[in-house]
Amino acid sequence: MLRPTLFEQTQPLFFDKLYNDFFGDLFNRFDNFSTDVIDKGDHYLLQAELPGFKKEEININLDNDTLRITAEHKEESKEEKDNFIRQERRYNSYSRSFNLSGISRENIAASYNNGILELKLPKENAEIVEAKRIEIK
Repeated sequence: MLRPTLFEQTQPLFFDKLYNDFFGDLFNRFDNFSTDVIDKGDHYLLQAELPGFKKEEININLDNDTLRITAEHKEESKEEKDNFIRQERRYNSYSRSFNLSGISRENIAASYNNGILELKLPKENAEIVEAKRIEIK
């Protein structure tokens, strides 16, 4: 990543880490959409936050063991009044990939409601195992 030089090379690496931790996280928040993956026993539930997108602007592709979710939104507005012209364009594009090893690809289901994309990802040969408490001796 290109970044301005804030310190001379003689400064300890602590400053590079501090810079990357702060600004890297700040910029990465805008690069991707938030997702939650919940283990429901026989399947995983992936919830992706995509507010402002229409269902038609979201694509879900499966390639071998990789699931890719992309969302793309283009908006253009133009106003004309007398000699004044105002034109604005906006473009948003997001993409995330997930490894699907151990997932039954034939039974994946997706729904999109109120800005939340939900994918039901059934586990292959899913066996529901009850949780077991281990006693510390």
